[in-house]
Formats: sequence, C-alpha cells, structure tokens
Amino acid sequence: MSETIKVALLGLGNVGQQFAEAFLEIIQEKGKPVEIVAVAHRHLDSPVALGFSQSGVPVYEDPLEVANLGEKVDIIFDVTGDESLRQSLRQAMADSNNRHTVIVPENVAKLMYLFFEEGNQLLGGEVGGGY
Repeated sequence: MSETIKVALLGLGNVGQQFAEAFLEIIQEKGKPVEIVAVAHRHLDSPVALGFSQSGVPVYEDPLEVANLGEKVDIIFDVTGDESLRQSLRQAMADSNNRHTVIVPENVAKLMYLFFEEGNQLLGGEVGGGY
C-alpha cells in the first residue's frame, strides 16, 4: 500500500497529546505512509498545538472545520471524549455528503496506543477533557 493515509486528530489534551506524540513518532521512525493533515484543539496556544502549527499542520479551534475538509482527510481520530461533538461531526459530514472520511472514537485510539510503546499510561488515564 503506497497511498498516503491522511489523518486528522481532534483533541490534544492529556490523552490526545499522548496519542498524537506516539502516533507521530511511529509514523516518522517507521516511515509509514501516514500524514497528519489537520488537528483541532480548543487552546491554539498550547505547546502541542503550536508544535503542529510550526510543522505546517493546520490547527483548528473548531473541530467541525475538520469535517468540512472532505476527502482531504481519510480518518479523523476523535479523542475529545465529547459525544455531542462526535454527533455534530457526523451531521456535518452528512450535510456535506462526505462519505469518504471515517471517524474513529477514542476507544480505538486507545487500542492503537497499546501497540505504540510499552509502559504507556493511556489505559490508566481518563478519556475526554482533551478538546
């Protein structure tokens, strides 16, 4: 599979930041065909949001803007823990007829994180509060 998978990350709080850092490390170290094309976080001045911004990744304060990117995003990892946001994302995608992008909930992100590195603390932490 040589086509690059375009990923967006929503929520860069404690859980989201841990996930983003581990995910990015795997992408870079292993040379995986994955590109983080957008992130959303309510605090644009947070160190992790600024880091993405300085790397040229668009950072949005409103995660619904990511839903409007359409086929520019293959997968959205939602680690905000906000069910109403997830419903709004689904509605925004339906309204824009986006049948391409998939929304991955935080439980799947937690599962993936288990495979990123040994000794991680994600399972012991609370989900949510990340947006």
